Amino acid sequence: MAAIGYGVSDFVGGVASRRVAALRVVIVSYPLSLLIVLLIAPFAGGTLTSSSLVWGAVAGVAGGVAVWWFYLALASGPMSVVSPLTAVLVAGIPVLIGLAFGERPGPVAYIGIAVALVAVVLVSRESPDETAGEVAGGRVLRFTRTVALLTVGSGIAFALSFVSLHQIGEEGGMWALAVSRAAATAVVWLVALAAGHFVPPHGEPLKLAVYVSFLDVLANAAMMYAFQGGLLSLVSVIGSLYPAATVLLAMVMLGERVSRMQQAGMLLALAAVGMIAVAS
Repeated sequence: MAAIGYGVSDFVGGVASRRVAALRVVIVSYPLSLLIVLLIAPFAGGTLTSSSLVWGAVAGVAGGVAVWWFYLALASGPMSVVSPLTAVLVAGIPVLIGLAFGERPGPVAYIGIAVALVAVVLVSRESPDETAGEVAGGRVLRFTRTVALLTVGSGIAFALSFVSLHQIGEEGGMWALAVSRAAATAVVWLVALAAGHFVPPHGEPLKLAVYVSFLDVLANAAMMYAFQGGLLSLVSVIGSLYPAATVLLAMVMLGERVSRMQQAGMLLALAAVGMIAVAS
């Protein structure tokens, strides 16, 4: 559920960010997601503890920065490259952190990490996509250095958010997620005010932002509960399968094209995630 929620959310958010500034999307979707969680939290039970408060806030700040950078990357670069590359980082970094704290997934996981590095090189190869002109405003979408930096930065921030979600205990219920969404809202609102983008979108982008808010709650709630019952290395890599939905929608709905080299890279990325998950 988390993987599907993240994947569809990334696609919808990326489409909206090609029509208006990325910050204008998240300044609406994040507070709406907070309201949704606050409506659900009383029925989910639990009590907010100091630990879940801190880790929820860290997850929210990291997630807010990650989504901002990720949407900027999606707005300027091809979804079929940005999303899988981010997923490799989100899958690999928690595995390394898990190893540092004593998790031993086995030799297959190490092979998976090596395969993931090769996938990063292949997927990152520049390949202009000229078929998404209607959504991208006629712009040629290239995997430039700026897009690459935004993609890597968002991947690291997403990984930190995953690690923080893993630290939230079961006693917090949905209240910890409410703290996370509140912290993320504060981050994107401050950034939007500083950048002069604190203007809600209208029309179709506003509708897409509402869709993103529901998908955001679904994905993060599913991920949080999955972390409470599983290992960091296992759950994070399974959740990182979300690019399958994003790439599929980008190819079908937007007609994005990917080169054979990039196709091989995406297959290797998925294979790496699978190997890490099985080994964990």
